[in-house]
Amino acid sequence: MHVRVLGQYGASMTAVTGELTPFVHEALLYRDAEDYLAGTVPFISDALAAAEPVLVAVPGENLTLLREALGAAAGGITFMDMAEVGRNPGRILPWVMHAFMDERQHQRVRVVGEPVYVGRTDAEYRACVQHEAMVNVAFADRQALMLCPYDAFRLPAAALADAASTHPLVRRGADRASSRAYADPDQVVAAFNVPLAEGPAAEELITFDAARLGEVRRAVVRLAREAGLVGERVTDLQLAVNEVATNAVVHTSGPGTLRIWREPRELVCEIRDHGRLADRRAGRTPVDVYDGSGRGLLIVHELCDLVEIHTGEAGTTIRLHMRL
Repeated sequence: MHVRVLGQYGASMTAVTGELTPFVHEALLYRDAEDYLAGTVPFISDALAAAEPVLVAVPGENLTLLREALGAAAGGITFMDMAEVGRNPGRILPWVMHAFMDERQHQRVRVVGEPVYVGRTDAEYRACVQHEAMVNVAFADRQALMLCPYDAFRLPAAALADAASTHPLVRRGADRASSRAYADPDQVVAAFNVPLAEGPAAEELITFDAARLGEVRRAVVRLAREAGLVGERVTDLQLAVNEVATNAVVHTSGPGTLRIWREPRELVCEIRDHGRLADRRAGRTPVDVYDGSGRGLLIVHELCDLVEIHTGEAGTTIRLHMRL
């Protein structure tokens, strides 16, 4: 099912229905550096020629590749290292993409975003797929073109299949087509809402209610310092755990549990409660600063290096990772 493209990356794309789509979300499957540049540089150059703001958020190696290829033109582009700003995939939508687009609400923008790259852990990858699905809902009414490169040579076949399910358009070389595998975003998010693998024996286990939230905070600080975290990293983790634990007390029935353990390169805090998270996009989209609801998870995603969430009839588990 092919689409008619107006220009190289024209003002709009017309689907088989004939309706104009203001937001375009496309996966670029590349096999090497030459493929990568052939797909991304014209996309960026067309934007610069049209005076459209451009955000490039890709991992370091490809960031360098694009900077060098664009030369002097790179000065007009917003560059971010995805391995840093997107190390927690839950950050990308609210703190990177929304932040960029919301400052330019009356302009059409272009984004080169590469959240899925070689080296992601399985937990990070699952969050990335959910992110890619949520993008289609979050920006459906925005005048924006988003191109997401996928390393078709080094990524597993499953990742390329997931790219086809989360991107309405897929490009491989000069061939660009509507994705026949594209799926409803909410269904994709739900499919990756899987139970978390059981962690190792906890160094600290606390069953808490409102009266024991102080004990929760003190335990997090103590173990964070023992693990080697310092300064703001300790404060950030304490704040994140307190946000999740407080939500568990306020919005669910029965006590919650906190488990803390150390992995070789990170400290993990897991909070379980008996409630169900109705909105699977909670924490991934900006909220009104004057509205208290929804802010907790948004803050948690900003502070932690990875946030895993599984929610179902039996309750919700939220696992917070902080690198050592």
